[in-house]
Amino acid sequence: MSAKKDAAVNAITIKPISLTDLWNSTVAWISVHSVQILIAVGAGVLIYLALAAFREFGKRLVRKSDHMSFGVLAGRAIAKTTHFFMVMVSARLVAGYANPPETVLTTVKFLFTVAAVFQAAIWAREIIIGFIERRTGDDGHSETLANAMGIIRILVSVALFAIATVVVLDNLGVNVSGLVAGLGIGGIAIGLAAQGIFSDLFAALSIIFDKPFRQGEIITYDTTTARVERIGLKSTRLRAMTGEKKVMSNANLLQKEITSLQSLSRRRVKFMLGVIYQTPQETAEAIPSILKEVVEANGMIFVQAGLVTFGASSLDYEMDFDVPDPDKNDFFMTRHKVGLAVLKRFNEEKIEFAYPTQMSFTAAPDGRAIMPYPEREDDPKGEA
Repeated sequence: MSAKKDAAVNAITIKPISLTDLWNSTVAWISVHSVQILIAVGAGVLIYLALAAFREFGKRLVRKSDHMSFGVLAGRAIAKTTHFFMVMVSARLVAGYANPPETVLTTVKFLFTVAAVFQAAIWAREIIIGFIERRTGDDGHSETLANAMGIIRILVSVALFAIATVVVLDNLGVNVSGLVAGLGIGGIAIGLAAQGIFSDLFAALSIIFDKPFRQGEIITYDTTTARVERIGLKSTRLRAMTGEKKVMSNANLLQKEITSLQSLSRRRVKFMLGVIYQTPQETAEAIPSILKEVVEANGMIFVQAGLVTFGASSLDYEMDFDVPDPDKNDFFMTRHKVGLAVLKRFNEEKIEFAYPTQMSFTAAPDGRAIMPYPEREDDPKGEA
C-alpha cells in the first residue's frame, strides 16, 4: 500500500529541471530538427498574429461606443489579453510538432499553465468590474463611485490573483491545503476586526448599485426632510430643510424607512377646514364645488372634497388636491396660495369658519328653558 502511495506522489511531482541539461538537449534538438522547428515557428507566428488581431478587435469594440453594452464589456476583456499569454498559446499549440526534448516540452507546458491561469484572472477581473460599472451607470456621484470602484478593483484583484497563485502552486505539486486554510482564517480575522468599516462600505455600494436615492435628491427619514449633498464610502451628508447639516452612517441610513420626494410627478396636499353649524344647508352642499373651483382656478389638480365629520363646534370638511411640481419651495407656496384663495372665496360667499365656542343655557328646576331667552309663539305657557 505504501509503495503504491509513493508511486502516486512521484507521478504528480514535477522533477527539477537542470539548466545545463535543458541547454544541451535544446541545442541537440535544434541541430537535428531545424526544418520542423522553422515550420513550427512559422505556424506559431501565424497563431500569434491571429490572437493579436483578435485583441485589436476587442479594442475596436471598446472604442465603438461609450455605453457599457455587453459588446463593450467583452471587448474590454479581450483587449486585456497579454502578449505573454499569446506567445505561450502559440508555443503550446506547435510544441509537439517538432518532437522537442522532454525538458523543453515540460517547460513550455509549465509556462503555458502560468500564462493561462493568470490571463483567466485578468479576464475575470475585467468582466466583474465591467458588470459593476454597467449596473451603476451614471448616477450623479462620480467621486463616490470612483472611490468605491478603486476599492472594488483592489479586492477583486487580490481575490482572483490569490486563487490563480494557488492553482499554479497546485499544478507544481505543492500542498496548498495549509495555504488555503491560512488565507481563510486571515480573511475571517480581518472581516471581524473591520466589521463596522465593511458594513458602511457595503452600504455605500448598496446605495450606488440599488439607487434608493441619489445625490441632490430630497428624502424624508424619521421626522427629518433633507437634501442629499454627498454620498461617501462611510457616511452620507444631508442638508435639512431647516438648514442644518446632518451626517449619517450609510448602514444606519439604510436601516430607516426612506421616502423620496424627488421622483414624484405630483404631490398631495390635504386641507382640513371647519364651518359653523349655522351654515345653511344649501351652502354646506355647495362647499365641495366651491373648493373645486378655487383649486382649478389656481392651476392645481383637484382630487376630492367633502364633509368628513361633525366636530364639537364645526362642520369639518377635507379637501385633497395635487401639486404637479414636486419641488419643496413650490409645494409650500402653492399650498399657501390655495389657502388664501379659499379664505377669499369663503368671505365672498359669506361662509364663516368655525372657532371653538361655548353656549350657556338657563333652565328651570324641571329642565325647561326659561328667560332670558326669547319667548316662543307656540309656547302655550308663554315660557321660552
